[in-house]
Amino acid sequence: MILCENSKRDFGKHQQEEDIMSEERKRRTIVIGHKNPDTDSICSAICYAALKSKITGNEYVAGRAGHVNEETQYVLNYFHVEAPQLIESVKTQVKDIEIRATKGVDRNISLKKAWNLMQDAHVVTLPAVSEKGVLEGLITVGDITKSYMNVLDSSILSKAHTQYKNILETLEGAMVVGDENDYFDQGKVLIAAANPDMMEYYISEHDLVILGNRYESQLCAIEMEADCIIVCEGAAVSMTIRKLAQEHGCTVMTTPYDAYTAARLINQSMPIGHFMKTEDLITFEDSDCIDDVKEVMASKRHRDFPVLDKDGKYLGMISRRNLLGAKGKQIILVDHNEKNQAVDGLENADIQEIIDHHKLGTVETISPVFFRNQPVGCTATIVYQMYHENNVEIDKATAGMLCSAIISDTLLFRSPTCTPIDKMAATELARIAEIDMDRYAADMFSAGSNLRGKSNDEIFYQDFKLFNSGKTSYGVGQISSLNADELVELKERLLPFLKKPHEEHGVDMIFFMLTNILTESTSLLCEGEGAEALIRTAFHMEEAGADDEANVVELPGVVSRKKQLIPALTVTLEQ
Repeated sequence: MILCENSKRDFGKHQQEEDIMSEERKRRTIVIGHKNPDTDSICSAICYAALKSKITGNEYVAGRAGHVNEETQYVLNYFHVEAPQLIESVKTQVKDIEIRATKGVDRNISLKKAWNLMQDAHVVTLPAVSEKGVLEGLITVGDITKSYMNVLDSSILSKAHTQYKNILETLEGAMVVGDENDYFDQGKVLIAAANPDMMEYYISEHDLVILGNRYESQLCAIEMEADCIIVCEGAAVSMTIRKLAQEHGCTVMTTPYDAYTAARLINQSMPIGHFMKTEDLITFEDSDCIDDVKEVMASKRHRDFPVLDKDGKYLGMISRRNLLGAKGKQIILVDHNEKNQAVDGLENADIQEIIDHHKLGTVETISPVFFRNQPVGCTATIVYQMYHENNVEIDKATAGMLCSAIISDTLLFRSPTCTPIDKMAATELARIAEIDMDRYAADMFSAGSNLRGKSNDEIFYQDFKLFNSGKTSYGVGQISSLNADELVELKERLLPFLKKPHEEHGVDMIFFMLTNILTESTSLLCEGEGAEALIRTAFHMEEAGADDEANVVELPGVVSRKKQLIPALTVTLEQ
């Protein structure tokens, strides 16, 4: 009885600890930028996640919605910072809901112990799990009931390979002769109710015999080569019987129960492994989307379903009830606020905050959120201000990343989006990071424009965003470089390539900015019906002449997609 009670306490304690872990997991918030992230998107996510963790004590982690480009990777390497985890979707997953941490049990535990654990934890299903955490099967209340109610032959105990320690636990017995770790795996179970003369006719080799305190009956069972005798009502076992049992290899145990009760209870000592379901188990991975899980659950009558991790290890159980209160992932958006630029599955997410410096877009939230949008050249500038507002010290690596983002977004203060606030912030951050801005910027831009060995796809999607203006949809990519010859080579490669993304994205137009940082100008590549004409109208230019290169528009003084190109296109399209 003590063994059983200890098991219950351990089981309940483990369940409580796992429930706490589940609650902590739900408080995790992802800070993430836009698809095809640039240096500002990545660095702002990392630094803002760190700030939120420090001032709240909760868990905030940076994520990224796309590939890290060469420029950003240079920054991360320079300041010895790991890139955020790639997050392709923020759809609600099994890991986002409360997973009931029903502890896995050994397949050899008795039916009685399994029943007690179920009652203690208020569950109807127990998972059998190996030492390595692999799910081996499921036992339900229904399975235990059937095992007790079905008419089973008298050899079922041995067919189930029942361990003696299970019998001891079930009958609250004591081992007199033998090893509790051995198994009863041959013979039948019977009650020695007749006199010894009659017993010789129905006791066979390897049987398990339940009997009383009669010396003659005990002796007869041993001499008939029974594998085990169970002496009821706590009767003492003589030294002679003990010695004979040892000589014959017969296990002897006692129980305080009478013969009828012992016979009634002994089937409860069988291991759950004999009755549990082991094939065609319906399981879910913690990465599965809730929408897919709902469909499967709707077609099955099961009460509980096991959850596994990516390596197939058991994590816990879920039921339909767990799905009722499913909440989306907690998300903070940085450096964007338009749905078509955001990570997939945003409609399922619980958006907590938006920190941005772009025009207002189309992101919808379930409830009011903290929204900070300032007309500065870089999101990192806003994050820098928030560090100061919360009196949080900025370390060297954080300063370096924020400064790099400002340098990148403002093209080292050449962009019209740059404000005095950006320049002041970058200067202070450069001092903390101990970098020479001019020299560092040159190295950073060179790393970003080093496109050797890259495919057209890799170059094109390095910094690409989709937009909508009225009924017109279009995409704009950009590459900034200090090398004029490299930009000319890119123009020759990308101009014919634009047809591919134009078809793949199904937008009306595609534009690509080849920006020369030194001359502060852009060669704009155009694809789509009316694309070049739209640009010329937007920038009040004459129609293309015979000497002008088709689908290419030179835009002197234009370096910013956000501040110069997109506003001009938006105004023209609305007119």
